[in-house]
Amino acid sequence: MTITGSLARAARALVQLPRDHVARLATLDASALADFEAGRAELDDDAKARLRHALEESGALFLPEEDAGGVGVRLKFTAKDVRAINRLEGEGGPVGEDDV
Repeated sequence: MTITGSLARAARALVQLPRDHVARLATLDASALADFEAGRAELDDDAKARLRHALEESGALFLPEEDAGGVGVRLKFTAKDVRAINRLEGEGGPVGEDDV
């Protein structure tokens, strides 16, 4: 899956990082990243791969088109988050029968 400017912008917003920080992580010029996110310019394939890697390492997860009805991005859960979710799964007590 190739990354688009709008996906990069959404991923950056999700991981709550400023553009200059993401640009530094991806070894890109901040103005080139701004232009890519705004749809004013394209990045070469190597730059897109570096950008995607930087965003994924920061906590973004890119979803391919066949997942959830279209391409997208969401936050990944860390192992700590998964353990917390699993611990909370049974907090409501045992499942009962409802005749509703």
